[in-house]
Order: sequence, then structure tokens, then C-alpha cells
Amino acid sequence: MAKKNVVIGFMGTQLDSGLGAGRWEKWRPTISLVQHEDTLIDRMELFYATKYEALAQTLVRDIANASPDTVVNLVRMDLADPWDFGEMYAALYDWARSYRFDPAHEQYWAHITTGTHVAQICMFLMVESRFIPGVLLQTAPPRKQGPGNPGSYTLIDLDLSRYDVLAQRFSQAHTEALAFLKSGIPTRNKRFNALIEEIERVAVRSRAPILLTGPTGAGKSHLARRMFELKKSRHQVQGDFVEVNCATLRGDGAASTLFGHKKGAFTGATADRAGLLRTAHQGVLFLDEIGELGLDEQAMLLKAVEEKRFLPVGSDREVSSDFQLITGTNRDLRIDVAQGRFREDLFARINLWTYTLPGLAQRPEDIEPNIDHLLTQAASDAGRAVRFNTEAKARYLRFARSAEAPWRGNFRDLSASVTRMATLADGGRISTGLVDAEIQRLQWQWQSAEARQVRDGDLDARLPAEVASRLDLFDRLQLEAVIRICQESQTLSDAGRRLFDQSRNQRAVVNDADRLRKYLLKFGLTWDVVSRQ
Repeated sequence: MAKKNVVIGFMGTQLDSGLGAGRWEKWRPTISLVQHEDTLIDRMELFYATKYEALAQTLVRDIANASPDTVVNLVRMDLADPWDFGEMYAALYDWARSYRFDPAHEQYWAHITTGTHVAQICMFLMVESRFIPGVLLQTAPPRKQGPGNPGSYTLIDLDLSRYDVLAQRFSQAHTEALAFLKSGIPTRNKRFNALIEEIERVAVRSRAPILLTGPTGAGKSHLARRMFELKKSRHQVQGDFVEVNCATLRGDGAASTLFGHKKGAFTGATADRAGLLRTAHQGVLFLDEIGELGLDEQAMLLKAVEEKRFLPVGSDREVSSDFQLITGTNRDLRIDVAQGRFREDLFARINLWTYTLPGLAQRPEDIEPNIDHLLTQAASDAGRAVRFNTEAKARYLRFARSAEAPWRGNFRDLSASVTRMATLADGGRISTGLVDAEIQRLQWQWQSAEARQVRDGDLDARLPAEVASRLDLFDRLQLEAVIRICQESQTLSDAGRRLFDQSRNQRAVVNDADRLRKYLLKFGLTWDVVSRQ
């Protein structure tokens, strides 16, 4: 059995008007709906204001004359201001919530040709949100008006899932956005790709603060800028991308740099300064190494993020700035909060969306596509193509993916390494000789850094005195190596996976974190102690 057709719409006080017999000579959108011989309108729910009662009754009679089987329900809707969006939407919402829809037996057409523009927009929103479970109905007059000529009508289904072409467009846009955030690099690491998948959704849907954590060189700054550029391409921001490394902000100048100052606020303040927060108005502010920010500046930043207002240094009048905040850090702010170095309320505010970018050593499968990307960049900069010999590339990748390559500087180290080889490549070919020399350079660089780290870390200071006094050289060297891996890893599990990358394959139950935790406990150590640099 066919469903009944139910039209929901506003009476047109101008288009539907007319009293004399001449009214049948003109096109009237509401009347036209019942003049189509091949379409039966079973019922109309017609909104009108009390002051147009006479016109409403005329329409009821005219509809009955043109289509006796059509039932018309007049719905009185008196609004103080029919152009007020809030009032109009509330009236439609209340009606829809109380109306008994029966989608199993009726199909609903929301007529958007009549009514104020605000009424039409609200009707659209009611259908789009499914408070009215139907489709939009748009009517149009005939080219030549005359009696009995109803013009045309179009039904518009807002359920976009039904449109394959639109679905393909959305899918394509999503794929392009992911590629954009990854700079076009076909990354293979599942954890990283899943991370970027979520970041893409958050970047285009939210203006809430975002916290990016991860080791130095993992790409936090680059990703923050790409998120801004993605939002800019979607017209979601109008301002600029403003970046500052909080580690460079010291003393009285920190507050001035961020929040600005008034002339004469302190010695040397010879003119007003806007500050970076105001510079980022309608844009994105990226505060890298936010864990280095002083407590006073943290308190001022919290107010600025929550209220969009703050006091410049030396001013007694607040200023405003509406920006999206993205922050970055290579520290564990939870530890800083526990030790009083970072405000708990600010951490709670910036911790709504937190993403930890894995270091290069945790993404060995992504090293090759990143090398290819860097070579393309190097070729563009130098104006000549640069490629590896087959054997040279295989040798470099073996080293780059091995435990010998900690990639302490992450992508900065990789970028510098590829740049060196591309620059020295005769005839645009990177040979095995160049690769061997580059591997030696990297080993020297990382051995030097590791030696400094062990010395600065002072293993004996980390160990309980009774353990340090009876530690064999063999155990000491092994423990130092384990601590280095821990300091290069973001979590206990990450470190365990690296340390037990072979033996874990022979175990029925794999718990790398537990194995590493028990190893450290033999020496009276915990993850918090060994991972702190």
C-alpha cells in the first residue's frame, strides 16, 4: 500500500494571497501543490498567523475546490518577530516534538517556497536534523501563468548517504585531507596512520585546544601548521598561524611577548606592543614546549583561553582575542603537574585532545617513504634528480631500521642525513661509499650524544646506594643501554617492544612492559626514574 503524502509548510501571505476570481489566473505555491494530476496530497499541515485568518480560510476552501480529498490542518503560529531565528526555530521545534509522525504509513514533504527566509532556513534545519522525518519540497511557477497550470515541484532528500556521488566526494575530500596532513607521504605505520585519521576529524570539526606530545623532532610543529592550513582551506580560520617556542621566553619579556604591553609598562617599553595572542586573532596560536612556560604566564594563558580576554602587561583594561590554541611538548606534563611545575587547571584545559607523535625509531616502516619524500624535496631544491643505487639504498635502510639507529633527533636527523648524501651524490647517484660514510657520521653523532646522556644522567645517582656498590661492569653496561632505550621511548610498552623485538616472537603470551618493569625492579628502578632525562 502506497504511503500518504503529507505537506508541511507556511502559508504565503503574498504568493498565496488573492480574493477575487482572478486569483485562479496567478500561480499560488500552496494551491499549486494540489493541482498536479499525477500527485495526490493527502494532508497539509499549514502554519499561519492569526492576523491572516481570513486568507487561511480562503486557502482551505480553494484547496477543497481543487482537491476534495486533501485534508488541511491549519496550525496557528503567532510569533512576535517572524524574522527572529531563535523564536522561529523554537516554534517549529516545539511543534515537531509534539506532532505524531507516522513514517511507516506517511511520507513528509517540508515546503520551503513560502514563509520568510528565516522560516525556510529553520524548516531546512528541522529536516536536516530529522526532527521532521522527510524531504524538502521546492515549488516553482510555470513559464507562462494561467488557470490550471501548477508549475513544477522538486523533492530534495537531505540524507546524503543515499547519494553515491556525494559520498565519493566526501571520501575523496577525507583522503586528500589525510594526505595533506602527512605532506603527501604514504606512511605505513598503523599507529601513526590511525592517529592522523583522528586528528583530521578533530582539525576540521573542533576549535578546542589540541596538545601534541612526543620527542623533539617528531614533527609537532609541522603537524600544527598543516592543521592550520587545512582549516584555512576550509575557510574555518581567517587569521594567521602564530608560532612561538616557550623555551625562548624568559623573565619579564615572556608575558610581554605573549600578551603584549602598554607603553611605559617597564624599562624599555617605549611603545605599545600587541603581543602574539592578539596577533593570532581569528587564527591559530601554536605554543611549542609549553611545559617551559612560567607559572605566572600559565595563569594568564588559562584566562585567555577560557574567556578570550586578558590584560596586557602594564594595562588596566582587558583586550580580547579569539584564537584556537595548539600546544606542543616533549615532556610528560602529568609529572610536571604532580611536581608543581605546571598548573593543573591549565593542563585540564589544553588536554581535551591530546596526541602523542611517535618518534622515527618507533616507525621503522615509515623510514623508506620519508627518505623518498626527502629526496624529492632535495631534487627540487638542487634542480637535479637524486637517487640511491639499489645496493646503497638497501644498506642504508638496514641500518636505519636497526637498533643501531636510535634517531635521537628523529626527522631532523633523517632530513639532515638525506640532505648530506644528496648534496655529495656525483651524477645524482647515492653510492654505497656515500652510505657507509653517512652511517659512520650518524654513529659518531649518536655515540657522542649517548655518552653525554649517560654521564649527565649519572647512573649511580639513579640507583639505590646498595645496588650501585655491587654492580658488575657487565650489568652496568647493559643497564646503561636499557636506560638509553627507555629515554628514547614514550612509554614503558614502547621501550619493551624495542628491547625484546626478537624474543617476544617466541612467547605465547607477550607482555613487554611487564618484562621490562621486572628487569628494572632487580636494580631498584622504576619507569619514572629511568625515563626522566
